[in-house]
Amino acid sequence: MKQDLREALQHRILAGDGAMGTYLYQTGFPVGVSYEEFNVLRPEVIGGVHRRYYEAGARLIETNTFSANAEKLSKYGLESDIELINRSGVRLARASVGADAYVVGAVGPIRAARRKGVRTATVQHALSQQIGILLDEGVDGILLETFLDMEEMLLAIRAVRQSSNVPVICQFAVEDRGSTQDGIGLIDAFNRLQSEGADVVGFNCRTGPNGIMRSIDSLDGTIQLPFSVFPNAGIPDYVDGKYTYSATPAYFGETARRFADRGARIIGGCCGTTPEHIAAIAAALDGYTPAALDAVPVAEAPAAPQHEGGPSVTVSSTPVPPVAPPAEEPSIVELVQQRHTVIVELDPPRDLDITKFMAGAAALKEAQADALTMADNSLAVTRMSNIALAALVKERTGIRPLVHIACRDRNLIGTQSHLMGLDALGIDHVLAVTGDPARFGDLPGSSSVYDMTSFDMIKMIRQMNEGKAFSGKQLKQKAKFVIGAAFNPNVKHLDKAVQRLERKVASGAGYIMTQPVYDPALIERMAEATKHIQVPIFVGVMPLASGRNAEYLHNEVPGIQLSDEVRQRMAGLEGEAGRAEGVQIATELLDAIIPHFKGIYLMTPFMFYEMAVKLTEHVWHRIGRFMNEA
Repeated sequence: MKQDLREALQHRILAGDGAMGTYLYQTGFPVGVSYEEFNVLRPEVIGGVHRRYYEAGARLIETNTFSANAEKLSKYGLESDIELINRSGVRLARASVGADAYVVGAVGPIRAARRKGVRTATVQHALSQQIGILLDEGVDGILLETFLDMEEMLLAIRAVRQSSNVPVICQFAVEDRGSTQDGIGLIDAFNRLQSEGADVVGFNCRTGPNGIMRSIDSLDGTIQLPFSVFPNAGIPDYVDGKYTYSATPAYFGETARRFADRGARIIGGCCGTTPEHIAAIAAALDGYTPAALDAVPVAEAPAAPQHEGGPSVTVSSTPVPPVAPPAEEPSIVELVQQRHTVIVELDPPRDLDITKFMAGAAALKEAQADALTMADNSLAVTRMSNIALAALVKERTGIRPLVHIACRDRNLIGTQSHLMGLDALGIDHVLAVTGDPARFGDLPGSSSVYDMTSFDMIKMIRQMNEGKAFSGKQLKQKAKFVIGAAFNPNVKHLDKAVQRLERKVASGAGYIMTQPVYDPALIERMAEATKHIQVPIFVGVMPLASGRNAEYLHNEVPGIQLSDEVRQRMAGLEGEAGRAEGVQIATELLDAIIPHFKGIYLMTPFMFYEMAVKLTEHVWHRIGRFMNEA
């Protein structure tokens, strides 16, 4: 006879299932429909997904009911079908898997960021109604997942405990490792949930394995409940109208045991994961014997990768400066046609304090960086406006600002307005990018606009340079934007990426900035593959901050691929040692770039601007030697 779920978790680790919604999307079903309604309309499809996860090794199966509450279903006019959809969800899951699997009722939050105005009484009723149906249908437990704040989680767990003693799994979707979205510390939150009757606590969504690992490592060992983890398959990329995920099944297999070592008793996957990811988890856990709950060691929290203190890097006081620009300052494109040119990226702050950002800008100006580039809420994480910081940087330091403009956050009206403001401020260097999807950032309830692609934006900016608004209406004067485009060479088929790049140049891009490259051989291949491109290419280099940072970038961030040699060199390094090795690797990459490309694009990790200063100065020293050798 199958053990009770509580008892089973004391002695074994269960592989959970993977994504439902993104998996359906990947198999061809459109967004904008209720996937929960498929329990009734397409039962063979939902049952097939459950079966594939079970065959992959999952023994904890979630019902397809995440958004099957009155508030969410009302968006599709389905509020009268709540009972049918939830009961069908449980029955489908039961019928599609073996008797040894635990079927848990999946319940998601109602108060996403854009639904904060929903009254507490309404939320309480909707949660109680759905949970009551799932319990009545005989689920083995309730899984409360992707909750953002403590108040709503308490409403949900109390709705369970008022009528049942079934096991309850409580999972938060946290932005970082410190607290829930409403500011409750994770330790306090989990202790409170334990007192309310939670059996398992954990994390899902919003981040990949690396982010959840950091959240677990931030806990001090006082949490005696089992953990559950359902990470995303890295950060999603949005290319040609489609979402893709970069974290491989092999990476999920590697991280599964690390989660188990930290006390995880349920390990599955969230957005972007597939049966292949779950099969890798199940294989990694085969034969693994968990320690007793009171003996599970909690890993000592490593030095925080995002700590904003500077690394101990010796900065040369005598860099070889570039040729001084003429009084009439040339554009980046004109400059790089004359000599090697360095652009440095410095991320805008996530709060209201700009002290360190401005110090970094001033230091990079002193190091003779040619331009300071600022992303536009990269990874869909909210940061200070780059247009405001660009104006401040230009005024206070004199360094040239170069701002990214993402298609994600503004419609056509907002984008043209943004560009008009940049023109008025005299900020004329821009980089057009698609932008990471909003639903996976720090405000998951916000919308991705995507009124246009990066190709469209490039064409429209070029149109403004011709004196025409986006609508085609004649403007009283012409803009003077120098338009950049992004290029990702870290792909399997470089020739196809180059073809995409050619389209961007044909659309009006005047220069190119690449994703970071970590392989000298790729630099040579890229030089050969792009030699016919008539606009300058700035090759990206981002120094690594630690071994964990290296693995995160390689496995979870779209568009970044590290060589095996680089990963081996960074393995196990943290803190000062990690940053020192990261700078050394970056200098070697710069030495490989300089003979082939005049454009250098340095990306500063975690506001460690001293690393970027060191590398900028290395460029000028290396160019001096390179010119002498030539």
